[in-house]
Amino acid sequence: MTDRYASFVRSGAGRTLVKRLGLPDPPRLRRHTPGDPIVPGPVLLGAATGGRLAERAGKILAAAGVELPDPGAGESTERFAALVYDATGITDSTGLRQLYDFFHPRARSVLPSGRVVVLGTPPDECGSPREATAQRALEGLTRSIGKEFGRGVTAQLVHVTKDPDAGTWTSLEATLRFLLSGRSAYVSGQVVRVGAGTAVAPADWDRPLDGQVVLVTGAARGIGAALARVLARDGARVVALDIPAAGDELAAVANEIGGSAVQLDLTAPDAPQRLAEHLAERHGRVDVVVHNAGITRDKTLGRMDADRWDSVLDVNLSSQERINDVLLERELIPAGGRIVSVSSIAGIAGNRGQTNYATSKAGVIGLVESLAPALRERQISVNAVAPGFIETRLTARIPLVIREAGRRMNSMSQGGLPVDVAETIGWLAWPASGAVSGNVVRVCGQSLLGA
Repeated sequence: MTDRYASFVRSGAGRTLVKRLGLPDPPRLRRHTPGDPIVPGPVLLGAATGGRLAERAGKILAAAGVELPDPGAGESTERFAALVYDATGITDSTGLRQLYDFFHPRARSVLPSGRVVVLGTPPDECGSPREATAQRALEGLTRSIGKEFGRGVTAQLVHVTKDPDAGTWTSLEATLRFLLSGRSAYVSGQVVRVGAGTAVAPADWDRPLDGQVVLVTGAARGIGAALARVLARDGARVVALDIPAAGDELAAVANEIGGSAVQLDLTAPDAPQRLAEHLAERHGRVDVVVHNAGITRDKTLGRMDADRWDSVLDVNLSSQERINDVLLERELIPAGGRIVSVSSIAGIAGNRGQTNYATSKAGVIGLVESLAPALRERQISVNAVAPGFIETRLTARIPLVIREAGRRMNSMSQGGLPVDVAETIGWLAWPASGAVSGNVVRVCGQSLLGA
């Protein structure tokens, strides 16, 4: 779907009108192309006094081929593709001044579509209330930077456990590679937690899913089709699943990526067993399960019939629970496996006329939060993504005024693309991301809706 406003804004007449009237100015976002470097320029790495992560982050970035200028740089005219700051040394509110001292002189030095990443300590792991208070304050900083810097610049906070293991460092590398790259173009204002756990670095970071068997539900179109393409590009053997009515589109996607197609209605009573048998017979396992299948049946709650409620909850939430139960019971998801579910910002903020949908998507968040600790001993991670306004067939049907509001009410002043959701899920699916679990990552351009 074409964003005609964004196209007009990029014209000569459009640029003039935007500046004169102060209209939303959608930037061109830097998205990933295979073979791209992680960042298109130098990355400035700074740290608060006593920070525990700067040295490790520097080694990760240097090994990835990132140029790291002297930390004293940046107060002149030098431009940076990213600013990375280790704030773990801030142990009380007075120490927050160090954030100002680092970011204030460099606020205009970040290139368009640049990146800001702040490294912190999970507040619940802090040694004192004062330290926890200071570390919690970092969220306000990063979310504000994401709204202030503009020009497609994103800002994230990464909480890294105080009790790291080898998996922590591998997953920190995976997280930095994702957040600094074009893969995270429509992700901003997020808090990502990197804990301890099993994580395996790939032999080739351009194919981080090489050899992995990945199931994608709802793969025939939209976000699901983009998912199948991105995961296959990254080396996965994709099992693409959708309902029989979407069989032709599903087959086209599977043939395009060299994957396999499974036609199955996930709400059928025997669907989990049939799916488990297929995966066991054809592949012997499934390394990554991506629960993408979902439907909408919109009505205000007072006008909604029971069938609309039941069908949405069954497809969007209950089917995920049933499939997880069977695959886990039969041990088809091995140690090092991944479960990634698609939620929505509607599950965070709610949405008028979508009580059934919002309930189901909030339930997906609850599923992730409850499963993550339960699956830790089995070395299986579980995370969710929560898309905002994404340009798909569904959003193309939204009335014009509401559609334009959805596009502009975020820090990017534009809708996201299905590939933005797919890239985020791809990162969570990487074997290198095993110590990232229990997260809900919004892919919404830092929407003004919700938290």
